[in-house]
Amino acid sequence: MKRIVNFSAGPATLPLEVLQQVQAELLDWNGSGMSVMEMSHRDKEFMSIAQAAEQDLREVMNIPANYKVLFMQGGATAQFSLVPMNLLRGKTGADYIVTGDWGKKAAKVAAQLCTVNIAASSEADKFTGIPEPSSWKLDPNAAYVHITPNETIHGVEFHTEPDTLGVPLVADMSSNILSRPVDVSKYGLIYAGAQKNIGPSGVTIVIVREDLIGETLPKTPALFDYKQVADNDSMLNTPPCFAWYVAGLVFKWIKRQGGLAVIAERNRHKAALLYDYIDGEDFYTNPVRKVDRSRMNVPFTLANPELDGEFLKGAKAAGLSGLKGHRSVGGMRASIYNAMTIEGVQQLVDYMKEFVRTRG
Repeated sequence: MKRIVNFSAGPATLPLEVLQQVQAELLDWNGSGMSVMEMSHRDKEFMSIAQAAEQDLREVMNIPANYKVLFMQGGATAQFSLVPMNLLRGKTGADYIVTGDWGKKAAKVAAQLCTVNIAASSEADKFTGIPEPSSWKLDPNAAYVHITPNETIHGVEFHTEPDTLGVPLVADMSSNILSRPVDVSKYGLIYAGAQKNIGPSGVTIVIVREDLIGETLPKTPALFDYKQVADNDSMLNTPPCFAWYVAGLVFKWIKRQGGLAVIAERNRHKAALLYDYIDGEDFYTNPVRKVDRSRMNVPFTLANPELDGEFLKGAKAAGLSGLKGHRSVGGMRASIYNAMTIEGVQQLVDYMKEFVRTRG
């Protein structure tokens, strides 16, 4: 079996051993005589899968007991609306720190439901860094402060949690959740679509502090009410069972690797390997300020943009896929999430070297 090296931004590559376990269990999960895709979400078989997945995630992330873990649908995009629906709690405004297109989209959606204060933005600098915290114009009466810790399109990442002066911090961690240890207690709410570091698309993880839920905007549907979802163990309706099951396998895979500290060191090594080559070669450029560079998404441009098509064609022939940059910024982008191996990144660097030798 020949597999490509998949640098797609999402849906993204998954750990091979997880895929092999899914394959082995596809027709008959644990002697049940049926696939997880065929199970009732109310039966004991799936309930055991769901409970184990939540417990493993709590263990891996060291989630405090006063936080609810929800397995929802709709991706991060749905959470752009659900966050203000649930967290305004009688207030009228929220702060947004905009460091890329996804943060910008989250703020735009929230503005339909409340007053959005753009407390800081790096758009004037083409999203090539994070505004200095001393320049942020935070509102002490805001219901929450929203950040996007990793911007997949521009390759910008928060490497520490900002001080929000006691206002609950909300984070869209879709593209860097589980990539390193995080102090969950510093956040009021974390949400993440699955299709980067968790599993296949279809399930969305929400980790929310208990005291922040239970007071939604009027007419909020039950399916969008975190409290009702929590009270019903994420099963107000039929959940994304198969995606939930695969996510659980990924959580166990992370535990087998040695936990998030080991994962973080591996991710640091992969990112350094690629950035060090880019920085040492005039033919390639990464525009992001070094202290704010993402360890998950590495955008880069070629010295001659006319060679972009040839670069991508050659990469595909070499078994390297998903390297085309987002249409809004162009160039290239290598997404090197948890399941990307060090060997895969080395293959990319070797190809980049050969391309310079023959076309530079």
